[in-house]
Amino acid sequence: MEQRHPLPPFTEETARQKIQLAEDAWNSKDPERVSKAYTINSEWRNRHLFINGREEIIAFLTTKWEKEKNYRLKKEYWAHAGNRIAVRFEYEYENAAGQWYRAYGNENWEFDENGLMAKRYASINDLEIEKKDRKLVD
Repeated sequence: MEQRHPLPPFTEETARQKIQLAEDAWNSKDPERVSKAYTINSEWRNRHLFINGREEIIAFLTTKWEKEKNYRLKKEYWAHAGNRIAVRFEYEYENAAGQWYRAYGNENWEFDENGLMAKRYASINDLEIEKKDRKLVD
């Protein structure tokens, strides 16, 4: 069986490790790499979209990063219990017209016994920013 360490139940230290692994994967902008952290039938709510399974995750992320240029993400630990982790995040990106955005949000994650994320619920809000106001610079 496929496993992604660290495994639940999480301590604060292992929850923080899991968050950093997720941040690193998302910043790679590689949909295949990111999808491997999720169960085959993972359930997502991302803004107004409901996404189910790795195939839909890959398709969603491919489209996302085609539209969101210069994407850069930072995740922060919020809380954890058992096999669940809550995260606060922000990311910045530029659209095709050259407008920069900072997106803020919260995610609730639930993992299976093998450390794969089975559920991801994200609430996200966007704010238009000027390029000079970026905080997440490479």
